[in-house]
Amino acid sequence: MTVKKRAQAREVAVQALYQFEVSQRGSSPHRGIADLEPFLATATSDAWVRDFARRLVDGVLARLGTIDETIRGAAERWKLERIALVDRSILRLATYELLDEPDVPPKVAIDEAIELAKKYSTAQSGAFVNGVLDRIYRDIRAGSRTGTGN
Repeated sequence: MTVKKRAQAREVAVQALYQFEVSQRGSSPHRGIADLEPFLATATSDAWVRDFARRLVDGVLARLGTIDETIRGAAERWKLERIALVDRSILRLATYELLDEPDVPPKVAIDEAIELAKKYSTAQSGAFVNGVLDRIYRDIRAGSRTGTGN
């Protein structure tokens, strides 16, 4: 599939993860991706983009505990709960790709996350996201973090 479609799917996935995060504040425990179906169904008319975004979101939610633990370990001096919601959503998506999507080159996952941070967050977010993901990637290469693969 084209690089552009994958980038569009990542953008939709980040929007869905952000919506998921906002909807969980002060509410009952989440039911998972089913809560996001109305958004995903209307986010794009491209079936491939929608399906890939759904796959990414489902993967993030299925491994949320491991993903959050990985981010916590890499985001020194930052509590996960203190990271801006959009940055946290971007970090979760990219961390999932680094851990569990072996067909996605790490550089692509990191670069896409940086671009999403620049587009949707603050001027400093690109550098912050880059730093955290670079640390996660170095840890993975050193063998201290491993994914399950798909």
